Amino acid sequence: MQLRDRSRSVKLRVVEIARVSRSKSQQGQERMKKLYVQLLDASGRVVGQARRFAQEIASGVKQSSDVLKQAALEGMKRELETMVARVKQVRRQTRKRVLGGDTHVEGKLVSIFEPTTEVIRRGKASKPTEFGKMIKIQEAENQIITHVEVYDKRPADSDLLVPAIEIHKERLGRVPDLATGDAAFYSIAGESKAQELGVTHVSVPNRKTKSAERRKLEKQRWFKQGQKWRTGCEGRISLLKRRHGLNRCRYKGDHGMRRWVGLGVLGDTLINISVCKKITVAIKSFPA
Repeated sequence: MQLRDRSRSVKLRVVEIARVSRSKSQQGQERMKKLYVQLLDASGRVVGQARRFAQEIASGVKQSSDVLKQAALEGMKRELETMVARVKQVRRQTRKRVLGGDTHVEGKLVSIFEPTTEVIRRGKASKPTEFGKMIKIQEAENQIITHVEVYDKRPADSDLLVPAIEIHKERLGRVPDLATGDAAFYSIAGESKAQELGVTHVSVPNRKTKSAERRKLEKQRWFKQGQKWRTGCEGRISLLKRRHGLNRCRYKGDHGMRRWVGLGVLGDTLINISVCKKITVAIKSFPA
């Protein structure tokens, strides 16, 4: 069977969809659906061709007397089978989303090359949705990163405060004087547990409270200073992205993601390492 390259027709459909998607009219939406049907048809033909190639390798129709070339064929067969399954899933998702109007498909696959990539809702006007993995960064004074973690599944930020303090104690031999984070990290249970662990000041705002006592607490000088220090730590994330490449992972797979992030953090720590006089800790999460 001869390979037919359909990349040109697929690219043309993608360009047309991008152009038509700018129109919000009913006519434009109908045109976009027709283009998606054409794209689904082309991708279906590609999937069928890839499946036949894999079957021919398995049945021995396509084979080589050279051991290395045969091993390469077997590797190509496994890769084809993996990609066929992923593309079929994406096609099902597209039908449900574009033709069926279902935008909440369970187990959505957003990248056929990095299938564990997550959809991360950030709620920001500039970037309401991002794609990648959630990374937690803990920073102490003097711009030292004391812990970094790449999560397989995004946890609730409010569940991260206490584990961050426990990790800080394990690595540095004591709890921090001040633990600070943004409002997403707040929970009554988390704040109480942090105080039980011995943290003197917990500067995590509660945006949902209407309590006059809580508002008074958050206006105290130490609380505001903690939030100012935490805001300054936002620059650490920006620096990691700009100077150490954490805006995009150049390695493949989850292990590659952890390696890339670890190398970036290690490089930044080596640059900023110094003696800490007073131990404080801030926690922040962001997608990569």
